[in-house]
Amino acid sequence: MAQINTCLKHTFTIFNILFAIVGGVIIGLALLCQVVTNVEGREDLEGRTGGLVALYVFGAITMMVAILGAYGAHKESKCSLIAFLVCMIIGTLLMLRAGIPTAIARPQVENILRAKLQDYLPLDDAPSDLQNMANSLQTSFHCCGLFSYTDWRTNIPQSCSCDPQMEEGQCQNIEYRDLLFQFAQTKSIYAKPCFPIMMHYILLFFDVLLGVVFTLAILAVSLFHLFIQRRLKCLVLYPSVQQVNPSGVYSVTGASSRGRHRKNSEFKVFFFPVECH
Repeated sequence: MAQINTCLKHTFTIFNILFAIVGGVIIGLALLCQVVTNVEGREDLEGRTGGLVALYVFGAITMMVAILGAYGAHKESKCSLIAFLVCMIIGTLLMLRAGIPTAIARPQVENILRAKLQDYLPLDDAPSDLQNMANSLQTSFHCCGLFSYTDWRTNIPQSCSCDPQMEEGQCQNIEYRDLLFQFAQTKSIYAKPCFPIMMHYILLFFDVLLGVVFTLAILAVSLFHLFIQRRLKCLVLYPSVQQVNPSGVYSVTGASSRGRHRKNSEFKVFFFPVECH
């Protein structure tokens, strides 16, 4: 039994360390988004503050709760594990409240975003912040237009330009009429539209977020089940409880699995050590 409890303790500790790392990665992603936004000199930073703060808070809470659980399991601290259990139950309810509607809405995300972006076409008449976003996407992902290069009509920006010699297979030649001189011109631009690439990363973010949310929820439910199971097993195997020490050590009288009484031996349950006489 001691080997089983030691294995559970180590597994639980490692699991929480991994989730602490996940929390740190979320904070790092939020910091990276903030740095990139500042470097690009975005004027709409105020509109992104809420999302960045949410990432910081979610990452910090995930990291702190995971560290609390890892510390409690490693040190076998009763207070730390109870606090961790309470945090996980509350967090599970909140995450399920947010995760279930998000999982239901995921298949409609592409259609909703597509319809919303189509309202801003053509891009050369769109607000400046949307044009800046489109130019950034085109430069980063080597694409042109949200759905097609025709989103820009004839005002195709430089961020769509593609060098056929440097980027073979990614370019296409188009002909358009110059508005100033009124004669046809040929231009090499990126062949791929940006919307499918953007949706790939958005859905990937949704999948990772849902994976973290539901994995944390499963961990909390499993931990609560383990706690109840251990307590019930202790009460069944050692029904005669003599006293409870302030340290949280239960002194009980009960027979061993071989039918013989153990004196001054310690039976360690995952959360609370139980002293058997």
